[in-house]
Amino acid sequence: MNREFAGNAVLIITINVLVKSFYLFGIDRTVQNILPEGDYGLYFTLFNFAFLFQIISDFGIQNFNARQLSQSRQLLSKYFPYLLSLKLLLGVAFVAFTAVVGFVWGFRDSIAWWLLLGITINQFLQTFVLFLRSNLAGLGLYRLDSWMSVVDKSLLVIIGGAMLWLPGWRAQFTLVWFVLAHTAAYLFTIVLLVYFLVPRLGQLRWRWRPVQLWSFLRQSAPYALVIFLMTAYTRLDAIMIEKLLPNGLVEADRYASAFRLLDAANIGGYLLAGLLLPMFARQLKLGESVRPLTRLAISTIWAGAITLAISVYLFATPIMTGLYTDGNAYSGQILCWLMLTFIPMSGGYVYGTLLTANANLRPMNMIFAVGIVLNLVLNLLLIPRFQALGAAMATFVTQALTFLAQLLLAQKLLALPAAPKLTLRIILLAGLLILAGLSLQKALPTTSWLVKFLLTISAGGILAFALQLLDLKSWLQWLGIRDEESPS
Repeated sequence: MNREFAGNAVLIITINVLVKSFYLFGIDRTVQNILPEGDYGLYFTLFNFAFLFQIISDFGIQNFNARQLSQSRQLLSKYFPYLLSLKLLLGVAFVAFTAVVGFVWGFRDSIAWWLLLGITINQFLQTFVLFLRSNLAGLGLYRLDSWMSVVDKSLLVIIGGAMLWLPGWRAQFTLVWFVLAHTAAYLFTIVLLVYFLVPRLGQLRWRWRPVQLWSFLRQSAPYALVIFLMTAYTRLDAIMIEKLLPNGLVEADRYASAFRLLDAANIGGYLLAGLLLPMFARQLKLGESVRPLTRLAISTIWAGAITLAISVYLFATPIMTGLYTDGNAYSGQILCWLMLTFIPMSGGYVYGTLLTANANLRPMNMIFAVGIVLNLVLNLLLIPRFQALGAAMATFVTQALTFLAQLLLAQKLLALPAAPKLTLRIILLAGLLILAGLSLQKALPTTSWLVKFLLTISAGGILAFALQLLDLKSWLQWLGIRDEESPS
């Protein structure tokens, strides 16, 4: 299992970092830069508003399906027709509900409402892609799932690139074009996934039995609640910024510019969580120890998260001014808080996924419910005073406390031992990297910030290997390149 995890982790991270990072900084960032200030803030606000209700479209089906298939793969042909019917029904409900609530909330002018409708449809299509991919992961087709994870963004790079860089198109570019580009990319990806799944489904028949559909809804409901609660306290910020501040769309624009880097950082963590879920579920069913896989995942993800977060923190202002036409020291401060948030968020990808695989959903829901209340209170207190910076502060505090609660819960329910040596190595990595970054700034005052930033990143990688958070020999063993037994 460790070899399988390591091999697919390397593949999935490599291709996703390359493709999705290029999309975020080559396409998405360019869209924000060429539009008038505040326009992208409107898109970001509408996107997060629709995201709050996306759980209606998914309702935990993706995680439920991946977990069930990873434990009993023969269930695919039996479950798929029912889940497909249920998915389409929930998608219609999601689009209708979000459109109505958006109108009541205040998105009533024609441009905002139609943009919200298009964004909502795209989010349903995206969840449909994830549902189809959950069948691949549940069947153990991890490598195919890894490649399919970048199809939609690859298409967006091609379509968006044509819109932004072909002569005459850039000057006419609007948010409507951006939304339609997403629609086209998701539809093509769905067609491709169906092509790969059909041979494995046998004779596919449309099945519609209300009793069976209701049974699936009841079984997936706990997963749905977890996802909704997690979504709520990570997506409320932009909506509250828009509502609480007179210049809400401009502040949301600034918040979005910093959030994009957190979004990019989360690519690896989110993908590893999707890979870990069926693996943890299968190990738990077979009675295997999850300790080696957990330690492999947390040491690897935190080596990367701490290195990236600290490096960005030290060079936040030049990063923002270099990336954005409106970047400044204020947006750099927002980025500092959001990138520190990446550290607890990345840990949550491991322990939250482990708890989900073990079906410890009720206590997780309690944690996230408290997280929502905490996030709401902090936003109400901090946004009016510090504007978008206050939302970033609230995000960091909420994510740090909810991660700590997940860690303690996982240790209690799964009898995971404390790891003082690992904790010490992680603290040493953070401390030594801060020292290295500050030393580089002092020793090379006239050198480009980009060179010093890359040197700091490199120092983090060297330190991670030196502290055995990343052990090349172990990776070679897990990848099956060496014949020795993998370490526990």
